[in-house]
Amino acid sequence: MIDFAAARRMMVDGQVRTNDVTDLRIIAAMQDVARERFVPAAKSSIAYLDRDVPLGGAPGRATRYLLKPMVLAKLLQIAEIGDTDLVLDVGCTTGYSSALLAELAESVVALEEDGELAATARRLLADHGAANVEVVTGPLAAGWPAAAPYDVILLNGACEVVPRALLAQLDDGGRLVGVAGAGPDAKAMLYRSAHGHVSGRPVFDAMAPLLPGFAAPVEFVF
Repeated sequence: MIDFAAARRMMVDGQVRTNDVTDLRIIAAMQDVARERFVPAAKSSIAYLDRDVPLGGAPGRATRYLLKPMVLAKLLQIAEIGDTDLVLDVGCTTGYSSALLAELAESVVALEEDGELAATARRLLADHGAANVEVVTGPLAAGWPAAAPYDVILLNGACEVVPRALLAQLDDGGRLVGVAGAGPDAKAMLYRSAHGHVSGRPVFDAMAPLLPGFAAPVEFVF
């Protein structure tokens, strides 16, 4: 039988701390949240490996994933989440990232377009006691304007296009973090909004599964 508490400690010590994640609040949250509860029972044995964990998804659609712990932790760190911040968690899947955010921010809107995953996130977040998270359902690329503006927006995956609709939902001084591009050239990006203008810069090398709605348009070659 797997000792998940020990696996969690090994994840934090071997994957998170060793990759320059020094924010003690993030480290404490990753120690506290039981990642294995947010994956299907058949996948619990790989919950703490250095990899994206497949979760399944709606029939006929691409498989969804939990981001690998190191990438998620570093994205959270560059977002500089404050304890009074409102955060939009885009592509929350089963709610693991939202559970972490719940311990870092004042309130979280967890957006998921797969209804089954959203229902699972509501149940698991309630079990975890994350009372400051609201799970909503809708297209990921559209964000959730009803609760905007946000101090932080987290993309739980990669995008091949600039997420303009999401950037428009940032408050002044707000930050959006996610992975831009696919393959070995992909980078974790940090966008900042200031006085009506948004700028972005790559921060570290990172790869992540592509989020629905964020693929580059198909180009026709004649």
